[in-house]
Amino acid sequence: MAKKRKGLFQKFLDMVETVGNKLPHPVTLFAILTLVVIAASALVSAAGISVEHPGEEGEMVTVTNLLTAEGIQYMFTSMVDNFIGFAPLGVVLATMLGIGLAERTGLISACLRGFVLSVPKVLITGGLVFAGIMSSVASDAGYVVLPPLGAVIFAALGRHPLAGLAAAFAGVSAGFSANLFLSATDPLLGELTIQAAGIIDPVYAEGMNIAMNYYFIIVSVFLLTIVGAWVTEKIVEPRLGEYKGDYREDIKGLDPKEKKGLIWAGVSLLVGILIFALMVVPENGALRADDGGIIQSPFMSSLVPIIAILFFIPGLFYGIATKDIKSDKDVANQLSDTMAAMGMFIVLAFTAGQFVAYFGETNMGLVLGVYGAEALEAANLTGIPLILSFIVVAGFINLFIGSASAKWAMMAPVFVPIMMQLGYSPEMTQMAYRIADSTTNIITPLMTYFAIIIAFAQKYDKKMGIGTLISVMFPYTIVFTIAWTIMLIVWMFFGIDLGPGSPIHYTPAE
Repeated sequence: MAKKRKGLFQKFLDMVETVGNKLPHPVTLFAILTLVVIAASALVSAAGISVEHPGEEGEMVTVTNLLTAEGIQYMFTSMVDNFIGFAPLGVVLATMLGIGLAERTGLISACLRGFVLSVPKVLITGGLVFAGIMSSVASDAGYVVLPPLGAVIFAALGRHPLAGLAAAFAGVSAGFSANLFLSATDPLLGELTIQAAGIIDPVYAEGMNIAMNYYFIIVSVFLLTIVGAWVTEKIVEPRLGEYKGDYREDIKGLDPKEKKGLIWAGVSLLVGILIFALMVVPENGALRADDGGIIQSPFMSSLVPIIAILFFIPGLFYGIATKDIKSDKDVANQLSDTMAAMGMFIVLAFTAGQFVAYFGETNMGLVLGVYGAEALEAANLTGIPLILSFIVVAGFINLFIGSASAKWAMMAPVFVPIMMQLGYSPEMTQMAYRIADSTTNIITPLMTYFAIIIAFAQKYDKKMGIGTLISVMFPYTIVFTIAWTIMLIVWMFFGIDLGPGSPIHYTPAE
C-alpha cells in the first residue's frame, strides 16, 4: 500500500518539530550565546567599528573587547552580580510566592471551575475562552485545569469534546498575554524591556513601569473572547463534526468545602484591595508620589509585591477554610514547593544573566541598534510594515523556542534599541512581541504543555497526534493574529497609551 503523500503544511510542521528538537536546551542556548558575544566583541572591536550614541550628540561608542585583561577580569568579577541582577529573577520569584500559594491550595482551580460551570449554556464557548485568558494570572495552572474541563463540559452538552478542549486551550495559550489583571508575565517581560531600553536612553528607562501594556491587554481580553468563541463555533466545531466516541465523564462541581473557601478568599481579597486603595486613592496616600501623582509613584514601583500579596492573602484564607492549611508549617511547605518548581527558571537566569550583562557591557546592543535602524530605514521598512514584519519574525522564532522569557531575553537587547531608533517606544515593541508569542503558542510542538494537551485529547480521539492537534488549533492562530494585529494598528492610529505613562512612539529627550 502506497504511503499517503504529505501536504506542504504537514511538511512544514515536521520541519518545525525536527529543527526544534535539535535546538539545545534554553540554558545551554544562553551559554552558547554568551560565548558568541565574547568572541564577537573581540572581532568587532578589532575592526574598529563605532557609532554615534543616539542619545548623546557627538559621543562615539565603540565595542568593548571582553578578551582583553580588563574584559576577562570583568567577566569573572561580575558573574555573581550578573546572576543576581538578572532583571526578571527577583520579580518573578517574589510574584510566584503569592501566586504559588493560591495555586497549591486549590484556589485557582476552584475559581476556574466555578466560573465555567456557572456560565449559561449559550455563553459557554465564550466563557471557556474568557476563563482561559484570565487563567494566565496563575501562570500555567490554566493548562492543567481548563482544557480537560472544556472537553468534559462540551461532551455533557452533546457537543464535540475536542471543540471544548480547543476553545479552552486557545484562551489559555494563544490569549496568554491578555488579561484584566497584571500577571507574572508583566514583570517577567517588563524588566527585560526596561533593561533593553536603557541601552539607548537610561533616563527614559527609569520612567518605565511593568504595567506598560496594561490598557491594551485589558481590551484584548474582550476582543479575543469574541474571536475565540467565533472560531470555535464557526470553524473548528463544524470541521470536527459530530462526536461519535463513547468516552464520557461527570462534571465535578464545587463541593461545600470549596464554596466556603471561595467566600473566605473573596472577602479577604476585597479587604486587601480596600487597604491598598486607602494608600493610593487619597491625594495624600502613602503610595502616591510627593506631587500627588500615580503614574510615577511608589505605587507603580510596588506592583510586584502588591500582586504577590493580593494572591497570597486569598490563597491563605482559602487554604485555612478548606483545611489544606492547618498551621504555619503547611504555608512554609507550600511556598517551598512553589520555589522548588522554579528551579529550572533559576538555572536559566544564571546563563541568561551572563548573556544580557555581557551584551550590554560590550555596547553591541547599541551598535546593532544603530546599524539595524539604518538598514530598515534604507529598506523603507517603517510604520505598519515594520510592526507586521516584527510580529512575523517573533512568531516564527516562537515555533522553535517555547519560553517567552528566554526568547525576549535574546530579542529585547537587539530589537528594542532598533525600534527606538525608528521612533517606536519599548512598550510598543514589547506589546508586538507579546502578540506574536501568544498566538503561535498553540501550533508549536515545542511548547511545554503541548504533549499534555495531546494526552487530554487522546481520551476522545485515540489517533490524536501533533499534526492533528495543530490542524485543529491553526485557525485560532490565524484569526487571533489578524484580529489582535488590527487592534494594535488601530491603537497606533489613535495614539492611545498602551499602559500608564506608556506611549506608542519614542521621542528622545532634548
